[in-house]
Amino acid sequence: MQTLPASEFPTPPQDSGSAEATLPGAALKRMISHTRFAITSEDTRYFLNGAQLVLRAEAMSMVATDGHRLAYISVHESPGKDATTDVLLPRKTLNEVARLIDGGDAVEFAQGENHLFFRAGGRLLISRKIDANFPAYERVIPKTNDKRIDFDRDRLAAAVRRVRLLSNERSKAVKFVIGKDQVEITSSTPEVGEAHEVLPVDYGGAAVQICFNADYVDNFLSVVETEQVQLEFKDEMSQAVIKPIGAEGYDYIYVIMPMRI
Repeated sequence: MQTLPASEFPTPPQDSGSAEATLPGAALKRMISHTRFAITSEDTRYFLNGAQLVLRAEAMSMVATDGHRLAYISVHESPGKDATTDVLLPRKTLNEVARLIDGGDAVEFAQGENHLFFRAGGRLLISRKIDANFPAYERVIPKTNDKRIDFDRDRLAAAVRRVRLLSNERSKAVKFVIGKDQVEITSSTPEVGEAHEVLPVDYGGAAVQICFNADYVDNFLSVVETEQVQLEFKDEMSQAVIKPIGAEGYDYIYVIMPMRI
């Protein structure tokens, strides 16, 4: 069997030997699953090709965006009293870290000048850093949405999945026609047909029609764990927010831009 000299194998980067933070495994895995689907798939926007990990003494959070939607989660668990870190984690690194976590095992995190180090269960994952600044995501989260509707998560998810079958294959657009005590979810494609489904809700505000990408809505509903979710909105053109109702131990916010069709 032909081989190459072991001396020619690249020397892996070395960490400092001391953990910068200790990340609770279950919480870290939840943060990854609740944000990674919002990472952009466009290689040219390298500053969005990962999720921002923010560590503070009292909590840790993660945020990802592709410019059309943003997923933010903050977990009320401490990574260590001296933890103060803002670092951008590549998409592939997130996937591999999630695989490293076995049950509730903690993950020791450290970083060097150009690399990130994750140690869990006797295994070490080394990743390059993304040399970019993540956008100021706090400005994207709307503060003035004054209309709210509560949905049963499973019923909303089922309705969106059925209606999107007849949505435009490219845009995946579904329309939320919001009226008194009901939301009608519709889609149409001229050469295929139309779909309509009505969900009863508790709503007495002004009538509004908002169009969303069905896949974006489904991504959120597929990972959220509570029985009910809340849609917050202002009008047809402003960012809407979807969040779980009754989540314990963490805060989860999903910002989604309406579509113009």
